[in-house]
Amino acid sequence: MLFGAPGSGKGTTGKMLTKLTGWPHLATGDLLREQIARKTPLGLEMQSILASGQLAPDDLVSRMVWDRLGWPDCENGFLLDGFPRTIPQAEGLAEWFGGRQFRPVLIHLWVEYNEILRRLTGRRTCPVCGAIYHVESNPSKVPGVCENDGAELTVRADDREEVVMQRLQTYQRQTWPVAETLRKHGILVEAIDCGEMDPESVADRIVWRLDRISGSIAKKTKN
Repeated sequence: MLFGAPGSGKGTTGKMLTKLTGWPHLATGDLLREQIARKTPLGLEMQSILASGQLAPDDLVSRMVWDRLGWPDCENGFLLDGFPRTIPQAEGLAEWFGGRQFRPVLIHLWVEYNEILRRLTGRRTCPVCGAIYHVESNPSKVPGVCENDGAELTVRADDREEVVMQRLQTYQRQTWPVAETLRKHGILVEAIDCGEMDPESVADRIVWRLDRISGSIAKKTKN
């Protein structure tokens, strides 16, 4: 389970880990869009709720995850990104693990809040092709202009400083207790300080940690 504040790099790290381990990277946002695109009963129910402006309830999100974890590609391991996000989801996941031969580990990608602010508020996006730049770490050749199509780069609404601060406060209030709930159920919580590491180094460090925990997690998938 990849765990961390907005801007901690869960999505990027998850994709890197999939390449290293072969495990599917299961991001709840992607799963939700997939269910809606396939027009499954669960997807239609989700779409109706989201269209009304409500958040997807815990039981529907959990049912979506349980459905995906039943696929054959999850038999030897998987990466959860964005789940669990609430205490009820964490309780349900701990119960799900209880009857199966997995050894779950929650990886907390720890990044200082000032660094998260720098990462998110400096991000710029092309509204045409979706390319992402950063004013400091990955600037476009011509400031404010996309290199692919010449479109003017924009700041996403949720990357504005006041919105980022609200997201971080919500994370601290609602999501952080999830880690403690899982710990109380005996699930191992490992912290990775990734504030100054590039995504490849973060992924390598996680695989190294998992190998030390199990001795077989990453080695088995590399063979």
